[in-house]
Amino acid sequence: MSRRRRLDGGAQGAEAPALPAPGAGVVLAVDGGNSKTDLALVGADGALLGYARGPQSSPHHLGEDGAMSVLAGLVERAGLDGGHADVAVLCMAGVDFPREEERLAELVGARGWSSGTTVLNDTFAVLRAGTERGWGVAVVCGAGINCVGVAPDGRHVRFPALGAITGDWGGGLDVGLAAMSHAARSLDGRGPKTTLEHAVPAHFGFANPYELAEAIHAGDIAERRLLDLSPVVFAEAEHDEVAAGIVDKLAAEVVALARVALEKLELDEVLLGGGLLQGDDSRVVRQIRASLPGVSVRVAGAPPIVGAALLALDEIGAGADAQARVRAELAEVADG
Repeated sequence: MSRRRRLDGGAQGAEAPALPAPGAGVVLAVDGGNSKTDLALVGADGALLGYARGPQSSPHHLGEDGAMSVLAGLVERAGLDGGHADVAVLCMAGVDFPREEERLAELVGARGWSSGTTVLNDTFAVLRAGTERGWGVAVVCGAGINCVGVAPDGRHVRFPALGAITGDWGGGLDVGLAAMSHAARSLDGRGPKTTLEHAVPAHFGFANPYELAEAIHAGDIAERRLLDLSPVVFAEAEHDEVAAGIVDKLAAEVVALARVALEKLELDEVLLGGGLLQGDDSRVVRQIRASLPGVSVRVAGAPPIVGAALLALDEIGAGADAQARVRAELAEVADG
């Protein structure tokens, strides 16, 4: 294993002691999202021993081989260097069913990166990052949308998140597609006038929505880049009714997911994570709070890789001091 602490997520590397040998409590943690992936090596005392950030690793989008390729590169960059951790916890977007979790755990286990592997949906990382007790309801809204609930007695509520075929609406791609659609309908008169007619194509350097649509149709711009429109929609929502309607629909979808989990588990706290649910006073967060009276709604303050690391430390029985240390060290690097 490497004797160098690798902080590839923005911070500078620094010399650190060698990684402890297997059996000494090294854990490997992954937050694998639809837009980026964070991987951390953490000691039993909560010390950050290695860290790397890379592109998305969701098997739903990349397939098994693509996901494993991304993970393998990050394992090497973080400094595992042919060794292995005692425990690996991977919280992955696009892993929605038990058989998908089991399959990815098998693939990771075959690489020999750890003595034991747990694979969970990425919503579990948000939930653990936002609470010390390990239970509650978490809704994640980034490229897509999903929710998990965990009760104090261990009962779970989960949702598959496969898009329209499982009833989903929400996340950056849906918001971007809605904005594009409204922009086009504003241009040709099929829909109400909206500032999105100009703001959406301008974001990509086009004069009108039809020019942008042609570029997407021709493959000059990937449709997935409509994910980039969420900040545009949120900004326009402050003064445009159509854009506000998109944001309010997103808030309603978050509320629908949260309410089901809250009622089934008899809980009263929701954690919000993902790029579209940031900003404690954003319109979407305000709408969620207004729709869930009597429920504590908090934006998760720590990045989800912290939650993945805490879940891994939970598995080896690490104490409160180790948890506090990894929160401080990993949050600083992952936010850098």
